[in-house]
Amino acid sequence: MKKIIVAIDGYSSCGKSTIAKALAKYAGYMYVDTGAMYRAVALYMLQHGITEESDIVEALKDVQVGFALQADGSQHTTLNGEDVEGQIRTLEVGNRASQVSQIKEVRAFLVRQQQAMGEAKGIVMDGRDIGTVVFPQAELKLFLTARPEVRAQRRYDELVGKGEHPDYEEVMRDVNDRDYRDTHRAESPLRQATDSVVVDNSDMTREEQMAHIYGLFDKLTT
Repeated sequence: MKKIIVAIDGYSSCGKSTIAKALAKYAGYMYVDTGAMYRAVALYMLQHGITEESDIVEALKDVQVGFALQADGSQHTTLNGEDVEGQIRTLEVGNRASQVSQIKEVRAFLVRQQQAMGEAKGIVMDGRDIGTVVFPQAELKLFLTARPEVRAQRRYDELVGKGEHPDYEEVMRDVNDRDYRDTHRAESPLRQATDSVVVDNSDMTREEQMAHIYGLFDKLTT
């Protein structure tokens, strides 16, 4: 079975990470959550009160983002050696990450790391510009989407499940704001690669979408 690169792009709260993790496990591939990398950078800037773009760029030299394999096979994001998986999943950090990701130098900083991770193939990577910028040569490109109200409800339920008390309308605004920033930023905007397969999972069960995606993967690797 030949190894390939799987690039998964799409809007926020489409289940990109969940799908990517499941596919990586199915294929025996390495999984990289690029969104977590941007969230880790955003967390560092929040922790240190760094807001100006020039200061953010300067601070990148002090940022090391990595992944630590857990006993159950999952991966936790690390920031300068510290496990920050829980800290990076808040609405505040997610919103800040969407802003930080618009900075050209931040994207270049993380894209270099992401491309190095995929040199040997056998990797599943999800984000906003994986199939268009990071791995335009990826053999399988997926573009995930869902209706905004569906994605807002998923995000709301996720936050509630973590013990938070979000306001649905605020979550809905955040989804729309992130969509706008992701698709209108000057540097590597979110867009569908011409050779990607669109998966609209608004009305699909997890089992239905994974069966579809596993089938696409198997056709390319067997």
